[in-house]
Amino acid sequence: MSVQQLLQTEESIGFVKETFVRELTSRLHLSKVSAPIVVLDGTGLNDDLNGVERPVGFPIKALAERRAVVVHSLAKWKRVRLHELGIAAGRGLLTDMRALRPDEEYSPIHSIYVDQWDWEKRMEAAQRTPEFLQAAVADIYEALKATEAQVAAEYPEITPVLPGRITFLHAEDLLRQYPGLTPKQREHEAVKQYGAVFLMGIGGELSHGEPHDGRAPDYDDWSTETAAGYRGLNGDILLWHPVLQTSFEVSSMGIRVDKQALVRQLALRGCQDRQELAFHARLLNDELPQSIGGGIGQSRVCMFMLRKGHIGEVQVSIWPEEVREQLAGAGVALL
Repeated sequence: MSVQQLLQTEESIGFVKETFVRELTSRLHLSKVSAPIVVLDGTGLNDDLNGVERPVGFPIKALAERRAVVVHSLAKWKRVRLHELGIAAGRGLLTDMRALRPDEEYSPIHSIYVDQWDWEKRMEAAQRTPEFLQAAVADIYEALKATEAQVAAEYPEITPVLPGRITFLHAEDLLRQYPGLTPKQREHEAVKQYGAVFLMGIGGELSHGEPHDGRAPDYDDWSTETAAGYRGLNGDILLWHPVLQTSFEVSSMGIRVDKQALVRQLALRGCQDRQELAFHARLLNDELPQSIGGGIGQSRVCMFMLRKGHIGEVQVSIWPEEVREQLAGAGVALL
């Protein structure tokens, strides 16, 4: 790829990001705010993801060698910031989150560098319902559709593919429909059929005794019963990627734990000791607002909108030399 083509790719990435942020902030009533790349260890603020990923950490000389860690995401930090900024119910914040996840497995959609739009919105306790969650998902999906339409208008080689509306499914439904498939295979079949799916109930055990996928116990509410046999007020936005021809996750989100859900989920995961951490103690003392929020992958959205088949085409990261050679042989230019 020529230097001019690389510059054109960079310009198109900027166009996608600017367009989507404009559409998203308008629909969800969000204000852009600054965000940290590191937080102090031992506060409970960092996202534990699936509980096994190692954060990048280092001691700070000026703080008597107190340890800091590079964020995995800002799932809990944003809720504290909602409180600190006094943001009213119905409004929220949006950040540019930059993270390092050194335990991530390399793939066409994964690198050790993560860039997300992390958002959080204050809500009322009475809004802890699947309907409220789905309304937020529908707003995000409309922002994605509007972005795709503007990208297609700016770059005629892009043909819009997103369906008119997103389909809401529960992980339990997919288990019952495809009992012999793995979770990722179930997602593939569902998203291939519908084009865009919000898959609910991720993190808690399904009827066969296993979760669809892992979730930390202290941000999304994945344990509240919503109907007979169904639990969870969270989920993932999945799109059918026209180049990769597979299900493609662009967002993980949910209604956040209240005091009751936090206690329940910490017990289910056997980590009640976290109740003593600063974030958890504040939540249990009713010092933090009810909220809904999530992360939307910036590179993932750019991959989808620009019809790229590898995340390295839309972000700068570190890649194994064999991956670079393989992609170069296939004509794929990494940034």
